[in-house]
Amino acid sequence: MKRLISIAFMLISGAVSAQTEGYKVGDVVKDFSLKNVDNKNVSLADYKDAKGYIVVFTCNTCPVAKAYEDRIAVLNATYAAKGYPVVAINPNDAGAVPAEGFEKMQALAAEKKFNFPYLLDPGHVVTKQFGATRTPHVFVLNKTGKGNVVEYIGAIDNDPEEANSTKIEYVKNAINELSTGKKPTVTATKAVGCTIKWKKG
Repeated sequence: MKRLISIAFMLISGAVSAQTEGYKVGDVVKDFSLKNVDNKNVSLADYKDAKGYIVVFTCNTCPVAKAYEDRIAVLNATYAAKGYPVVAINPNDAGAVPAEGFEKMQALAAEKKFNFPYLLDPGHVVTKQFGATRTPHVFVLNKTGKGNVVEYIGAIDNDPEEANSTKIEYVKNAINELSTGKKPTVTATKAVGCTIKWKKG
């Protein structure tokens, strides 16, 4: 029994360790260039007037991600004009889940009339740099003299099913505080959603 508990603890520890790789709050993010659904590459540097970014790892198929599609669009509609645009990235491998393929991404973006870029991350390179583990998983960045600094990591809010009477809008709160020159009161929450579908082999 003790051996089983020990093995279980090692497995849990390994899982936790894997989830904590990637950027932490306070880290400077390396820029990237990924293909958008319009077949043009998008990078953070393209947003010359940005004060920061809402980088969202999301996808086509996860029920939780789909539940947040409209809220992600509202975030962009609300904050892009204030200097914090949404940049959405699909981290899933189409080989593992064909419905996550680029053409399916294009179809979803057209159907939902996405008002933000929806980028493909082949090989999970950017996903691994950020340390995203679920869809959706959000990273709020603030543009500073030393680069784009991570200020918040986690969930969009605490209400995936829009049934919480005490809803807390983590991303909105973080950006509102950053906009007034303050650091976010809440800098990290647990991302709730589907696990990322990694390339096999």
